[in-house]
Amino acid sequence: MLVPMELARIIIVENGESQVIVLRERDGERCFPILIGITEALAIERGVKSLSTSRPMTHDLAASIIKQLNAELEQIVIHDLRDHTFFAKLILRHDGKLIEVDCRPSDAIAMGVVASTPILVAERVLNEVCPSEEV
Repeated sequence: MLVPMELARIIIVENGESQVIVLRERDGERCFPILIGITEALAIERGVKSLSTSRPMTHDLAASIIKQLNAELEQIVIHDLRDHTFFAKLILRHDGKLIEVDCRPSDAIAMGVVASTPILVAERVLNEVCPSEEV
């Protein structure tokens, strides 16, 4: 099962090695952080704030390629967690077919934030990062 999530926070520490985004369950209370690089954090922040650059950045380029190929970024799916690393897929629609493209969650979110692309996380991944507090 896939759970709808939303970008809740971007934490940028300019002198830090890793930056953080926090995803929060749309219709629930679960949330979790993902460590990302500064380039991706700044791209996500630009997208959230609708800031443009004089030339296309890498994530803008990828989004432009998808658009020029008459495809649409339909969903971002975070489907796995292995050795503290999250795995994601861009789900594209082209000519009525769904195409899955392997990517890092940070790159997917940087591309999807401008278009408010839905972010979905596998229930299994959520259970791993947000274990229930049963006694």
